[in-house]
Amino acid sequence: MSAGLQQSGAQVRVDTGFLNRTVDVKGTTYKYQVYVPSDYVTSQKWPVILFLHGAGERGKDGLLQTQVGLPSVIRGDVKKYPAIVVMPQVPPDSMWTGDPAQAAMLALERTMKEYAADPDRVYLTGLSMGGNGSFYLGYRHAETFAAVVPICGWITPWTERWRPADVVAPGDDATAFERTAQKLAKTPVWIFHGEMDNVVPVEQSRKAAEALMKVNPQAKYTEVAGTGHNSWDNTYNSASFISWLFAQKKH
Repeated sequence: MSAGLQQSGAQVRVDTGFLNRTVDVKGTTYKYQVYVPSDYVTSQKWPVILFLHGAGERGKDGLLQTQVGLPSVIRGDVKKYPAIVVMPQVPPDSMWTGDPAQAAMLALERTMKEYAADPDRVYLTGLSMGGNGSFYLGYRHAETFAAVVPICGWITPWTERWRPADVVAPGDDATAFERTAQKLAKTPVWIFHGEMDNVVPVEQSRKAAEALMKVNPQAKYTEVAGTGHNSWDNTYNSASFISWLFAQKKH
């Protein structure tokens, strides 16, 4: 789907499809991909989605993160998401905290400058470890996003394996849900989690949703009945979710 760089009347056509990009943070190069719709034109502003993959897609190839979740849905039907999608990748044994999180935001920032992006329609979503990353980046950059959608994610680590030095909400776990909710009190948030998830405890999303709904009238929670860890395919393919997402605007 590469159109090349051409002048067509008043329009400048650019490469489209899944495109390779890199950013550097503290001397480390992070690969990411940007999806550009085939009908992209510079004369209109496009919504932008920052997608954070799960633990199984960690690596250094810059490709694996495009095979699961939102990118997979786009590959199946490009018409579902008329948006620019930024897909960073976390290195092996890392999480969406610290430098990898900074790399994700830098990738988003560069994409916003490279393309005709709408700053009022920038969305953050991720699955599993990426759901945790959505809370992490949402906590630190709430003003950037028109909506945040954590899928089967978590806020407080339930095992030491998932406890990085830099957690979602600095401080003790006892009030982490409330502190996160306060930071996202003015941001539309829709949390999804499978009822039967045996990987990430569903209680994590239940507690996050409960805290959010106390301070944020725009918060939503969907617990997918009878579903295990993979609640993302149902979510990203949902017409009602897609309609809701693109309806969110900062102003």
